Amino acid sequence: MILSGTRLDVMRFVGEKIDASIDEFLKPIETNWQPADLLPDTTKESFLDEVKLLRESTRELSYDYVAVLVGDTITEEALPTYESWLMDMEGVEQGSTTAWTRWIRSWTAEENRHGDLLNKFLYLSGRVNMRAMEVSTQYLIADGFDIGTGRDPYRNFVYTSFQELATNVSHRRTATLAKQAGCNQLSKICGVIASDEMRHAKAYKDFVRQIFEVDPSEMMLAFEDMMRKKIVMPAHFLRESGVKIGQTFSHFSDAAQRLGVYTTYDYIEIAEALLVDWKVDAITDLNDAGQRARDYVMALPARLRRIAERTKVPALEYPFSWIAG
Repeated sequence: MILSGTRLDVMRFVGEKIDASIDEFLKPIETNWQPADLLPDTTKESFLDEVKLLRESTRELSYDYVAVLVGDTITEEALPTYESWLMDMEGVEQGSTTAWTRWIRSWTAEENRHGDLLNKFLYLSGRVNMRAMEVSTQYLIADGFDIGTGRDPYRNFVYTSFQELATNVSHRRTATLAKQAGCNQLSKICGVIASDEMRHAKAYKDFVRQIFEVDPSEMMLAFEDMMRKKIVMPAHFLRESGVKIGQTFSHFSDAAQRLGVYTTYDYIEIAEALLVDWKVDAITDLNDAGQRARDYVMALPARLRRIAERTKVPALEYPFSWIAG
């Protein structure tokens, strides 16, 4: 079936099955994990002993690792910005309880736990200058962001599909590195967050899949446009006190590349995975513009690999204000 109407028609069509998506890709609040489940219990006599063990377990985490974990935490804590962006999409009615507002609020509620959990862990670890981190978080929310999607749901769903996969990769890798450093509690924390991100990625990928079925040319053009712009991380305006927008994020990205937590090659592999998941090579009923857009996205990973082979990551560590001592 091809819908010849506007994006509003398509959003209504996909929204008709949103309750099924909530059931499949989100978890019931009463049975979902909460940050308190993964942190020392303040009500127990053993609390201070548990905190001491937690602090000791973080000693072997490298400087770059702590910097990346702080950047990940700030990214997660800037959630109010992301929710407000999605709430402004065409086809979403802010003051209602329609399908899309139910999805966005429920998704936000799950995501909100991530920053809360990581923040508390870092606070207890003693490895972080919490005030400096909190200043960066406030700046990131106050500065807002522009991910190049405008109010277009098609572009937003391409972005969220890609971004949820990227955060899954990042949190999975930080989980592995934490375990290697003997910090099993942090490894579990990063692992459960990564699991959430993968479920959310599956949801947004499914929204795009449904749109491809009913509005293939416009969806393909939106996909092409986002890949031409490049999918920027939600924390691309990340900054520290006294530092210009963009500089801190650049150093954060370098640290992530040095660690292998999230690299240029991961970006390329995610793009390739989306091409396969959405069966882009087999989509029919494309107009001329849609066919040209498909040609572009199909050829993009190979071109990005050639560029990546010539790119070098700075070896110099940057002195983040976030790191204690």
